[in-house]
Amino acid sequence: MRPHARKLELLSMLVMIFGVIALCQPWNLFLHSYGATVILAGLILFNIFSRISPPKRQQSPALERSSPH
Repeated sequence: MRPHARKLELLSMLVMIFGVIALCQPWNLFLHSYGATVILAGLILFNIFSRISPPKRQQSPALERSSPH
């Protein structure tokens, strides 16, 4: 799941944006009723996925020897 953490974070932001749009639109009562719930679900997902750190990139052995430590 770590390699896909940034994509899942973006997806959770899109869920929150969809919730705001659903809450503000006047045509569909179902979407308006569950807009705040969708925003809350997106917020919870964002908090989870933003805390997952991406995997560290592997350096080649040549770069490891030449890096000053």
